[in-house]
Amino acid sequence: MSVNNLRINRALTLVLSVMFAATFAVTAQTTTTTSDSSTGNSQSSSSAQARSRTISNGQKTKLRGVVTRRDADTFTVQETDNSETIVRLTDRTTVAERKSNPFRRARNYGVTNILRGLNVEVEGRGDAAGQLVADRVRFSEDERRVAQTVEARVNPVEDRVSQTEQNAQRISGQLDELAAVSNAARGGAKAAQDTADAAVAGVNATNERISSLDDYAEQGGVTINFRVGSSVLSPESKAQLSQVATQALTIRGYIIEVRGFADATGGVEANRRLSQQRADAVVRYMVENHNIPLRRITTPFGYGESQAVADNTTRDGRAQNRRVEVKVLVNRGLNQPAPTVNSSTSQTSSTTPN
Repeated sequence: MSVNNLRINRALTLVLSVMFAATFAVTAQTTTTTSDSSTGNSQSSSSAQARSRTISNGQKTKLRGVVTRRDADTFTVQETDNSETIVRLTDRTTVAERKSNPFRRARNYGVTNILRGLNVEVEGRGDAAGQLVADRVRFSEDERRVAQTVEARVNPVEDRVSQTEQNAQRISGQLDELAAVSNAARGGAKAAQDTADAAVAGVNATNERISSLDDYAEQGGVTINFRVGSSVLSPESKAQLSQVATQALTIRGYIIEVRGFADATGGVEANRRLSQQRADAVVRYMVENHNIPLRRITTPFGYGESQAVADNTTRDGRAQNRRVEVKVLVNRGLNQPAPTVNSSTSQTSSTTPN
């Protein structure tokens, strides 16, 4: 791994650490006593309050800080003294690399590379509105890559997670945390060391939950057997399907998988049609009698005589192969361990096997 990649990974870890640490800090602050809030805590909060800075019309100005807000034609820069300046981009603004190698030319960038969390150096003049009209914006390639990595990884977390992570998104916009991000990106801040491990663990847990949104676990099911050449459900089979449907309706994020099968008696195409009719009969019963939404049932499919579970040369084996398998699946990302639907294998619907 290159030195640049190590620096970027370290900076990203510290950025996420600051965001999650801020979430825990805000939660703790709301539970403190009124007397605590009116003394040292309120004083330190007031001292960290950002100040809006205006630039005199025509005044030539150069500043350096971290981008705390990005809009279509402007961005806000917070300097190390907690002052905020609104920078306006024009068609004449040049965006270039602040390079450390004197033997090569600096790269030119588009304005879309100016992202939240990016350390920038801006030169320009003030306008009538007190904003800084940028003539030149510069930043290093490492700082640009750090900002891109933060933008790519933090935004999905902020968009999908629970209230705690939404609080982290709001806190990430506060100036003192963004100042810490700036210091961390330059390798000069150590304020988040005490909470880094907890923050990384929180990010990993969140990513695991998001990754599990398309992952399903089997929570139960039932196997329904049929008579020779029949797709009619017996009373015992209906009772078993009712039990599965009733318990499935109590599970969040469930889907029901239905697969039909036949024994090897008869032609291949006939067995495929018969296995499909058996699967359709199960779906119809669950929809009509238990109001299972069709969107909760995967497309039922008849496999014919394939995927046999027993020997088709024996009468008992053929009886086991004349079946429909019903499985209840739940979304791992939306559920804690859910109550397991009692799995059972039905007795043969008829005592007269082939």
